[in-house]
Order: sequence, then structure tokens, then C-alpha cells
Amino acid sequence: MVQPANIAFIRTAKENCRVCYTCVRECPAKAIRIAEGQAQIIAERCISCGNCVRVCSQGAKQVIHGIDPVRELLAGPEPVAACLAPSFPAEFSEWEYETFLGMVRALGFDYLIEVAFGADLVARRYAELLASPDRSRSYISTACPAIVSYVAKYHPQLVDRLAPIVSPMVAAARVVRHRYGPQVKQVFIGPCIAKKSEALHAPVDLELDAVLTFAELARMFDESGLDPAAVAPADFDPPRAGLGALFPISRGLLQAADIAEDLMVGDVVATDGRTNFVEAIKEFESGALDARLLEVLACNGCIMGAGMTTDLPLFRRRSQVSRYVRRRMRQFDRAAWQRDMDCFGELDLGARFHPDDQRVPVPFAEEITYIMAKMGKRNPEDELNCGACGYDTCREHAVAIFKGLAESEMCLPHTIDQLRRTVEKLAASNEQLADTREALMQSEKLASMGQLAAGIAHEVNNPLGVVLMYAHLLLDEIEQHSPIREDLHMIAEQADRCKKIVAGLLHFARQNKVQLQPTDVTALVDRVLQVAAAPLNVTVQAQNELTDRIAEIDPDQIVQVLNNLIHNAFSAMPDGGTLHLRTYGDTAQVRIDVTDTGVGIAKENLGKLFEPFFTTKDIGQGTGLGLSVTYGIIKMHRGDIQVHTNADPAAGPTGSTFTVILPRRQSPRPVEANRRDIGYDQIETKDTRTDYQS
Repeated sequence: MVQPANIAFIRTAKENCRVCYTCVRECPAKAIRIAEGQAQIIAERCISCGNCVRVCSQGAKQVIHGIDPVRELLAGPEPVAACLAPSFPAEFSEWEYETFLGMVRALGFDYLIEVAFGADLVARRYAELLASPDRSRSYISTACPAIVSYVAKYHPQLVDRLAPIVSPMVAAARVVRHRYGPQVKQVFIGPCIAKKSEALHAPVDLELDAVLTFAELARMFDESGLDPAAVAPADFDPPRAGLGALFPISRGLLQAADIAEDLMVGDVVATDGRTNFVEAIKEFESGALDARLLEVLACNGCIMGAGMTTDLPLFRRRSQVSRYVRRRMRQFDRAAWQRDMDCFGELDLGARFHPDDQRVPVPFAEEITYIMAKMGKRNPEDELNCGACGYDTCREHAVAIFKGLAESEMCLPHTIDQLRRTVEKLAASNEQLADTREALMQSEKLASMGQLAAGIAHEVNNPLGVVLMYAHLLLDEIEQHSPIREDLHMIAEQADRCKKIVAGLLHFARQNKVQLQPTDVTALVDRVLQVAAAPLNVTVQAQNELTDRIAEIDPDQIVQVLNNLIHNAFSAMPDGGTLHLRTYGDTAQVRIDVTDTGVGIAKENLGKLFEPFFTTKDIGQGTGLGLSVTYGIIKMHRGDIQVHTNADPAAGPTGSTFTVILPRRQSPRPVEANRRDIGYDQIETKDTRTDYQS
């Protein structure tokens, strides 16, 4: 019973990833997530086909090698068998096969096993399957582990249509167990990364101990310093293979099984390659293929596997395999082969497969429309379908954004257009350019101050705690009328003040993200005002102009923003006055005005308001961190804060207004959080689809 193994055997070397999206375009399972410009493999979605490794010109996609476990097996006491895939002539074409096998044996392998014999056994089972009188059943071949994984993950309803036959690799492993005993350790060596995943499946893991790609075998040759001219020639240990050696060539299974791909009868359809296999499986599922067997490979034959290093083109590789098979057939002992086939005729080659559903529910139309609009695609003519993002169409890109697999910045035409508009705006307004530079400088300054603040706070916190503890202990123990009691009280009081400053530093320096959720902004403002301790000589007023009161914000952090602004407003009105809170906005933004009738802010202080530790309050009355924290929270919401003030009575009424501007909706979330975070659950719709997409 085959279980899927969600382990990624391919990793991204971030230093080499150049954001070209080629791997996204070539991944048939769309198992690559773009996050912050980096292509990340999603283990549970990956089928280990290796297309991303093959097409990455920068070497950013790298196979996690398994050489060390093989070296440990070779150094152990048990005999070790090298099970060689029949595609080896296409990879190691510079040597005659006897020399190549001699080099493998020289690495320390005790047995050289021809997986092509396992292919002979498997081919016979396919012939028997198609010879069955029950023509109501149709199957998908299971020789390619990437295809099996793709069906299990993205067409799980077809799992029962997977041919119940093991791959040649597993068949060969069972032959070795039967002929040479269970004590023999087995290492499969072949062209395929997906074989690493297949070897982890149960019960295959009881039979194969390690898997090497041809690239890893070549590396072992280099590291061992083997001289091909010095090794003793070798041959395979029995049983020897027949036409199963053609398996790595497209349609090789059919020839080995003596199954004709008769275009008139249409019982068998064979195809291969990234695009073809995806389309073939879709058509098989729809019933458009009237075939009893779909013989399909993820690569253009196993000779094009991603675990190979040769630069030979496809047909040269085919030629190398064909030449090897012709030579072996001239020495072929059919009688011995038939005896071996009969000997292993009753060997269990059955397999069962389980679904591993990785499909995602199809987004609602509203969700796709929203995402498309964010990329400037509001009309059909805006959808260029250029493929620069790695997806065939703009709508597929939008679906990938919904799933959390892609970013809107991947749309090259949209990004270029946004850049052009930004440059035009900056060039058109020197004042705006200056404001932008100032904002960038402010962000840089706050980031640097945040790092410094966190370091200082953590270093000061421990000795400060000791001072506080001993000061309070001495106060508890000293006599009430002692002459030094007042001094101790001063130490404790100032240490407590330091503690508040340290807490403010840590709060300012925090890096946690906002936890967005649909929130009633008016109710939140009312709740803040209920607990605000207004001075007796200050009147508090609230005005709501919102028709849609729901916005996607972090309520706890926005409460902190309002508390800071309200507290500052109270401090600005020592002689009394009016605090006025106004909530208003439109479909895109929510705005909150916090207005006081206090002393106003001097012009020379306006540029320093959001700097850490800047305060106009008396010593001991404030830390100067409240507005810095406020600024950081609002920027994490992708919002803005504006200040309008007058400190000159001759110019009109004094006072200040702080305007908090928050986007009503943030960027779409991955599907698992989408309904909750964005608030799409409130959309009234009768669409209750349960369709899925890969």
C-alpha cells in the first residue's frame, strides 16, 4: 500500500535565485511559492519531477544529495547491491558498459543488478492486464513515480485507475531479496529525482536502502579518483534482462510488453513530457481518451531525467540506449532469460495507491475580480496573458495569488507600468520627491533605532531588575523614620521610571506582524473612549460618518494607536478643552481624526514628532516613544498618519488634528486564511461550489 512522502528533495539556493520565474513556468504541479522574490519548493505539493532543476540556468535549484548514506552502507558489514536503471548508457556514454560496471563495482558494491530485468517482469504484467477480458477497466501506467504522485495529489479521484503494478525499480528490488537474501542492502542508481521519493513509500522502504542519481554516482567516481583504464571490466549479476532495457525510451514499456499502440484500435495511448502528461491525464479523467492504458512519463523518456548530467540531446541519448540494447541482444541467452522469468513468475508485483489530495477550492468570482483589479486588470483587454509571471494566463496568476503561491509583483507589465507611473509622479513634483526622500529617511531611521533600542533594552533590563528588587527590599526593611528612607524611595521611583522606558523601548522595537481581522471601527473607537480617563475639564465628543463600519485591521494594535493619540491630546490641554474623534472614509480607506483644542505643536517640532525619545513633556512625564510606536503600527497596516496643527493664537484657534488613514482591505491571504482575514465570508452568494484546482 503506497503512501505519499511529503519530503522535498530539491532546495533553493537563495543566493542564486534571480527572480526569473522559469521554475514556476516549468513546474507541472505549481509546487513553487514565490515569497519576497524567492522561489521556494512546497514539499507537500512537489512531485519531484525535477523540471525546476533542469531549467534553472543559475543553479538555484539543487538536489539534496544522498551520497553519505550510501558510503555508510558500503562501509558496513552487509553486502550491498547496486541496482542500475537501464538509462545508464545515455549518461555514461564515454565508456563501454563493461568499464562502467567495473567502476561501479570498484566503489565497493558486491552485486550489480540490472533493473531492466524488473522492467521485463513489469512489462509482462501489463501485457496480462490488457489481455484481461474485462474491457470496462482502463488504467494509467505506474512506472513513473512522478506521474503516480501527480495523480495522487491533483487527480485523487483517479487513484483507483492507477495500474496496480509496481515500478521496475521495486520489481528489481524484490528480485534481489528473493534471489540473494534479505540481508543484502540495495541502492538504486538512476536518472530520476522522484525515485528518492518513491523509495520512502511503504512498503518500498522495506526493500530499498538508498537512492542515487546518476549525477551523484558521477560525483562518487570523481571523489574516489577512479581511473577507468585501471578498473577490471565487469558485467551484471544474474538475472539478465531482455527488452526491458528499452524502458527508459518513450514507449519502451510497450515494446518490452509486445503491446502495439494501434491507432485504429486505440487501446493504448502513450505520451510523455511536462505539458503532454498534464493534458493527457485531464483528458483521461474527462473520458475523452477511449483507451485501456495511458502509458505516460513525466519526462521525455527516463533518458531525460533531471538526475542526469549529460549534455547529449534527446535523440543522441536514445541512440546510445538502442546501441547498448542491440549489443546485448546479440549475446542474449533467451533460454536462461525465460527460466528466470518463470522462476520469478509468482513474485508479488502488486501495488495499491492512496490519494494525497493537494487541490485547492476554486476561488469565488469576487475574489478573482478583486485580485485582478489589484494588478490593474479590470477589463478583458488588460489581460495580456504574456506568461512572464510563470503562469499561462493572468487568471491563473490571480488564482496562484489566492492560494498564496505567487505575488502581484510577478506581473511584469503591471510592475513596469507601476514603476513608470511612480517615476512620472516623482519627476512631476519636486515637493513630492522631497517628501518621499524624507519618508525613506524616516523609515531607515526608525529601523536603525529599533535595532538599537532592542539591544539596549535587553542589556539594561537585567541590572535594572536587580536595582528595583533591592531598593524595594531595603524600603520594606528600613525603619519608617530613617533619614535615608527618602533617598531609597527616590531610587525605587526612578528605577520604576527606567522600567517604563525599557518597556517602551521593547514595544518600539518589536517586529511582529499585524493580525488582521474584520473589525467594526466605530465600536472600537467607542470602546477606547469608554476606558479613556478624561480630565474633568476636558469634554469628549465622537462623530461617526461611516456607512460601512467594517475594516480589516488589527484591533488590539489600533486600540494602542488611539490610546497614544488620546493621551497626547489630553496632555496638550492642561487648562481644559475639547477632544473630538471623527470616523469617516470611503470604499478604499477608513480615516480617524483625533482633534484637540490644546496648545498646538510648534513648527520646528513637526519634523521630529515620530522620532524615538522626542518629547515636549517635562522630565519624568513621558518617554518619547508613544508616537514612534503609533507610526510603526500604522505603517505595518500599510496606512498613513497626518498632522495638522496651529500653535499661534494670532493665526486662529490653536490645537492639533492627527488623522489615521487605514486601508479598508489588505492584500489577499492564502486560501487557508482567506475567508477569515479578508472577510469574504460576508459576501452574499448562492455559489456553494466544491470544485478544485491543482
